[in-house]
Amino acid sequence: MITRRLLFGSGVAASFAWPPGWATAAPALPARGLQPLVMLDPGHGGKDPGAIGITGTYEKHIALAAAQELQRQLTASGRYRVELTRTRDVFIPLPERVAIAQRRGAALFVSMHADALTDHAVRGASVYTLGARASDAQSAALAQRENASDRFAGAGFQNTPPEVARILASLVRQETRLGAVRMAHSVVGSLGKDIGLLQNPQRQAAFMVLKAPDIPSVLVEMGFMSNRQDEAALRQADYRARVALAMKRAVDTYFAALPGTRMAG
Repeated sequence: MITRRLLFGSGVAASFAWPPGWATAAPALPARGLQPLVMLDPGHGGKDPGAIGITGTYEKHIALAAAQELQRQLTASGRYRVELTRTRDVFIPLPERVAIAQRRGAALFVSMHADALTDHAVRGASVYTLGARASDAQSAALAQRENASDRFAGAGFQNTPPEVARILASLVRQETRLGAVRMAHSVVGSLGKDIGLLQNPQRQAAFMVLKAPDIPSVLVEMGFMSNRQDEAALRQADYRARVALAMKRAVDTYFAALPGTRMAG
């Protein structure tokens, strides 16, 4: 088990260890001198095509192309280290996507999707944070389709009384949740300037890939493959570049607000 030391906003410091499966959790901030690592997660891949569009476009291809464009823009800024959970058309189980981010010490996790709905008239982008209860029936249905499994492990604290350990674990999750909400707010504000948004675009649901207890995580639905206009737009590289630029602005806003984060440029 790997021990980490976390300093909370209240000034409370705690040393803790993450249990097997979560053993390489990311620190609250990147190590001194390192740029923050943004982990991009292109949805689906390999044997899992994700949603299939009106004209047969696979969500897995759109997600990867958009994530690669966002990686290019973030890297070009010189402010971040950027990695992808997958760089080619391969299947990666949902828990492993989270584990990859934790092993690499990610400061932010962004999962990218373009799902489908039974109502083909619905279109627009939206962003999700983790919630025990979905904010609406549509969000619940999306999470149910995305999740292959639903397991969640919390922090296990070494040499700490059980009651204190529970309090510290709760603080870790609270800090992570607040970070995710701030990032989601930034994404909605930035996408809304250039991209059409779903009604009530900031939502929550129990997506498996958002369940890292230590990394602020959001899932971005760039549009719906079940809508002819959204699908046609997402097939275009220039449109994906606009989406990526809006998301880059959101990442910039998120990290600029974090104390102690090194921002070049």
